[in-house]
Amino acid sequence: MKEMEFDAEALRVDVFLAQKTGLTRSAVKRLADEGHVFVDGKPVKAGETLKAGQKVKAEIEEPKPISAKPEDIPIEIVYEDEEFAVVNKAQGMTVHAGNGNEDGTLVNALLFHLKNLSGINGALRPGIVHRIDKDTSGLLVVAKTDRAHLSLSEQIQTKTLRREYLALVEGVLKEEEGTIVTQIGRDPKNRLKMAVLPQGKGRRAETEFFVKERFRENTLVKFSLKTGRTHQIRVHCRYVGHPVVGDKVYGYAKQRFSLDGQLLHAYRLELTHPTSGERMEFFAPLPDYFERILGILRREG
Repeated sequence: MKEMEFDAEALRVDVFLAQKTGLTRSAVKRLADEGHVFVDGKPVKAGETLKAGQKVKAEIEEPKPISAKPEDIPIEIVYEDEEFAVVNKAQGMTVHAGNGNEDGTLVNALLFHLKNLSGINGALRPGIVHRIDKDTSGLLVVAKTDRAHLSLSEQIQTKTLRREYLALVEGVLKEEEGTIVTQIGRDPKNRLKMAVLPQGKGRRAETEFFVKERFRENTLVKFSLKTGRTHQIRVHCRYVGHPVVGDKVYGYAKQRFSLDGQLLHAYRLELTHPTSGERMEFFAPLPDYFERILGILRREG
């Protein structure tokens, strides 16, 4: 076990340690439940509130040696330096192993193409700071050092790491822009899906949207994530009655176009460099299959 100690801020234990360590709040809760989180030398629960000046100590299991195997899989590296890299993930590629996906993942490709990856997220998720769905394409930041991983995780927590998406949705949106705010959690009827839940259940999810272009029966929309819940944009689109085109889980059962996945693309990423403090911005153009569908819709008038 590795011990990490911090001077407390007036936050909940799980929120504070998630920001400081890069762990998820659920991971911090597990540590606390197992007696590995202490305030002023006494074990505490994850939901307790800290006072400024208290000493917070967490006993964290040392990262295991990376067990995923390098694979020579082509990937598009948009940017790379000693601290982190930005990758334009292709549609259809899983980010890391799990649920039967042992190889062919982005992590396997990263291990082949990059010399170093942070070990904070363990043996199967080295370097992974955040994820995008298998059938969503676009930009993903990858930490090469633990220092960068902690910085990037904190930027996600404090909403200074900004992620913007473009999606083609069903139907024509009336509003030019707006914000969708709900609670999102596991669908009680299907645990493999996420759903909007009643107030008091799930976790708060906030998505801003801006209409970019309208067609006869579709709308091209820019989405800005204010929180990072699983399947957030796709669930919110379904919730407001405009599911993402091509979405096999949350979209229409009958699709007009033959697609391999949803037309959802993480096109813009903005972050602060972990060591220099420079504000940086990255873009990834829409994939050809996405542009092809837009071309068809534009020709229709």
